[in-house]
Amino acid sequence: MRTILLTLVGCFILLSSCKDAPEQANTDNVEASESQSLTEQDLAKLKYTDYILDEEAEKLIKNSGEYVQLEDLVKNIKQGDLSFFETSEETQKDLFKNLRQTLPDALNTESVLARILVLETKFHQLESLYNLSTTTKDELLKNTKEFLVAFSNLNLQMNKKMEFDNRTIEKP
Repeated sequence: MRTILLTLVGCFILLSSCKDAPEQANTDNVEASESQSLTEQDLAKLKYTDYILDEEAEKLIKNSGEYVQLEDLVKNIKQGDLSFFETSEETQKDLFKNLRQTLPDALNTESVLARILVLETKFHQLESLYNLSTTTKDELLKNTKEFLVAFSNLNLQMNKKMEFDNRTIEKP
């Protein structure tokens, strides 16, 4: 009789303590996601030089759908929308792979390809930090800035390439 009573009391304690744990974990996840969320105002405070494509480079690259998709991604990130990182990993890999493959011949140089590789690396770093629950807002802001700077450097390099190609030097 005593064993049955102790077993029932033990089961009651076990069941009553199990109900509280999931609720507490759920509130921890909500607090973590709120502390990670970036706003457009947070991103506007970042100090970096943002280069845009000049007209000649834009004419060449605008036919590439991958660059347009990348440009849209950067615009969304500048608005604090990091939902692209929740899409399938294949979509993310294909973006940079196809960007390198569809790059116009005039811009297909080692320097531009190196900037694309740096941009891809920064993209994956930002994605991994975004998906971690222990990431702080400052870390996320820092890596977002690095990604935006890498995109700006890609645009700068394409502008330099177009400027160099348009330069005509007459020999005496």
